[in-house]
Amino acid sequence: MADRARLDQPRSVRRSFRSRREPDPERFGRFAESTARFLGTATFIAWMTVFVVVWIGWNMPYGPDRHRWDDYPFIFLTLILSLQASYAAPLILLAQNRQEARDRVTQEQDRDATAQANADMEFLAREVASLRLGLGEVATRDFIRGELRGLMADLDERDAEDESKD
Repeated sequence: MADRARLDQPRSVRRSFRSRREPDPERFGRFAESTARFLGTATFIAWMTVFVVVWIGWNMPYGPDRHRWDDYPFIFLTLILSLQASYAAPLILLAQNRQEARDRVTQEQDRDATAQANADMEFLAREVASLRLGLGEVATRDFIRGELRGLMADLDERDAEDESKD
């Protein structure tokens, strides 16, 4: 009975190589951007300069004879620097492409915001124009007072005529 699966208990999770979580596709892009950012600093230039000077100093004829590994034309140093450049260039290009994609999205958002702002301004301009037109047709306080005075004068005249008839 212990071998049977109990329905009131969760199954144990079996791990396999396929059940690993998916790799983050942005991880390498972030790595490329941070590497490109570091390659463009004075710290990198300084460390690279120290590395090359030490390498050349160690492998020159006045360095220790038995510990030299790269003689005068410095073929191995050239190989290392070429290898570093061959990895740095694509990383820098990848970082630039990611930045270009971010800039493109930002420009599209700015373009959309500008179009919306223009539409809002046009709408408000039409509304202000319609309010001005509508306001021209609205009776003002002075107009109403003048009309009331005119009516009062007409009533006074009628009362005067009615009194004269009587």
